[in-house]
Parts: sequence; structure tokens; C-alpha cells
Amino acid sequence: MTEPSITAAMEDYLEAILSLMASGEGSVRVTDIAEKLSIAKPSVTQALGVLKEMGLVEQERYGRVYLTVEGMKTARSVSQRHRVLREFLVEVLGVDPATADKDACQMEHAVSPATMERLVRWLRDWLENSRDEQ
Repeated sequence: MTEPSITAAMEDYLEAILSLMASGEGSVRVTDIAEKLSIAKPSVTQALGVLKEMGLVEQERYGRVYLTVEGMKTARSVSQRHRVLREFLVEVLGVDPATADKDACQMEHAVSPATMERLVRWLRDWLENSRDEQ
């Protein structure tokens, strides 16, 4: 049996959990995730089941959700891609932040992982070099 691959929606869940963990006490509730992503709690519960099977999250029975080591690694990668793309859209292209946030989310899932890795690396280097020149 092959392992399921992570989808864009699953990456969004991981990124949301990471963000909520950073602003809270290290774990989050299903309700918190549902509110952040503007979706129903049963949808979150179903997605968490898949993420648990993949070894990316742990959840106490009817309780708090935690990222595993692998889940944290994946969530940080997704968050970094989003952050770099958003920064490029805002600082270089002059896109308003709200639009840039939505566009960055779509862009991070629309390109192959290999291309996205190279693009993010290039953008990060370019943004750092442009700051150094200022």
C-alpha cells in the first residue's frame, strides 16, 4: 500500500495549525482550526484523521491537536514558501497585502515542489540582496 500524498488542503491545515500554535500554548483545538480556515468543525475532524494517519499530527481524544516532528517540518516549509511569495508580491510587485496573501496561498500549491523550492530560494536570495543594497 502506498502512502497518500499531501494535498494543498492538507498543507493549509498544517500551516494553520503552525500559526495557531505560534500564537497560543503549543497546541490548538479543532474549533480554532475551523475558525482560522473558515470551515466547519466536521471537515476539520475529517482532515485531521487523514493527517494523523500520515503521521503529521497527533490529537488527544476529543482534545488538542499537536504537530508531530514531521508535521512541524512540513508546516514550516509551507509557511516559508507562503511568506516568501507574499513578501515578493507586496514588496516587489506592489500587490496589496490581503490580495498577496490569497495569491501566495494559491501559488504555493500550483507549482511542482521542485520548482517551488528553487523559486523560493531565488526569491529569498533576491529579497535579501535587495535589502543589503538599500
